[in-house]
Amino acid sequence: MSSHAWHGRRRTAEEATAVLASGDRVFIQGAAATPNELVHALTARAPALRGVEIVHLHTEGDAPYASPELARSFRTNCLFIGANLRQAVNEGHADYTPIFLSEVPGLFRSGRMPLDVALVHVSPPDRHGMCSLGVSVDCALAATQSAKHVIALVNPQMPRTHGDGMIPVSALDSIVEVDRPVIQHAPPVLTDKERAIGENVADLIEDGSTLQMGIGSIPDAVLGQLKHHRDLGVHTEMFSDGLVPLVECGAVNNRLKHVHRDKVVSGFVMGSKVVYDFVDDNPRVAMLDIGYINDTNVIRTNPKVVAINSAIEVDITGQVVSDSIGHRFFSGIGGQMDFMRGAALSEGGKAIIALPSRTSKGRPRIVGTLQPNAGVVTTRGHVQYVVTEWGVAELYGRNIRKRAEAMISLAHPDDRAGLTEQATELGWL
Repeated sequence: MSSHAWHGRRRTAEEATAVLASGDRVFIQGAAATPNELVHALTARAPALRGVEIVHLHTEGDAPYASPELARSFRTNCLFIGANLRQAVNEGHADYTPIFLSEVPGLFRSGRMPLDVALVHVSPPDRHGMCSLGVSVDCALAATQSAKHVIALVNPQMPRTHGDGMIPVSALDSIVEVDRPVIQHAPPVLTDKERAIGENVADLIEDGSTLQMGIGSIPDAVLGQLKHHRDLGVHTEMFSDGLVPLVECGAVNNRLKHVHRDKVVSGFVMGSKVVYDFVDDNPRVAMLDIGYINDTNVIRTNPKVVAINSAIEVDITGQVVSDSIGHRFFSGIGGQMDFMRGAALSEGGKAIIALPSRTSKGRPRIVGTLQPNAGVVTTRGHVQYVVTEWGVAELYGRNIRKRAEAMISLAHPDDRAGLTEQATELGWL
């Protein structure tokens, strides 16, 4: 597309979102790529709109369209719940659709969840007329390919990433130019408890393993313990700052992977400017469609896949609750099951759940029975290892009695007697 044709599609955010009509379904790109300028322009059109459905994974920034006062105009359908939608979902002002992350692109492409408009955030076009979805390819690629109308923030500060996220500028129906930093998250300050969990998980990781990890204190604590490992690979749905030092010191080189050898593979990235600079125009990083990345058959192809995921609570038989606190929804299914199963099927792989033994408020997270109405995301049959600051429980191939004994040893010392009594009453010990 010529420069003239591109500039002919330039709009203000208000002009671009004027295309929205009542009854439309609108996709919003998420994580660090959330196009907040378009979000606010969309919300400002509330008086003229009725029954617009908004779908997305977790987004950053505020979500004004989820206000109860705008219920006639907008209804949000979260495919993964972020902090900005948690209250709205649990008060009934927004919806939550439980779904494996690997299946979200198929929702859009199959027409099961047809999209009218996609709001995305991209880099400027290169000399070939190609823009990059940058730090959030995940399901945004499928959305741009499926939506009838695509509105894009074009931002020179969006990293240009290699992989599936390159889209022609001709695919953008309206362009809104901005120049501002991509949303950042500073690396967490680790506690002694988190470092202990990181050490315990790191002891399970062998040289030559392929890693999947998320964002937050525990993944960073694990990564911080791996600098002396060798020939590690990365095939993950997301990563953050903690990975960068491992690539720079050579611990991660991806040379033993069977799929995308020599490359870090991910669906989205979120962290500080350090990690955004790392992925920018880096041919060693492939940002790919999440339907492919999280495909169990792809994951299992790599050697010694280690999936490291967290949980809200785990019972002493190994049932894992990750998307709710009792009946209150907290996050989503995400890619946990995709990677837990993929790791278990990988030759030499390990499926790990890592969590503190208690919440910050002192509530046990290793429990005899789950809270009422809590949802099991990962079944007791899928978990191989559970890790807390107190050690490691290997559950694979163990009966309920052995599982209960191992899990009780991971609980906070003050919780162990009560768990033992409860397990005995249930006939498990």
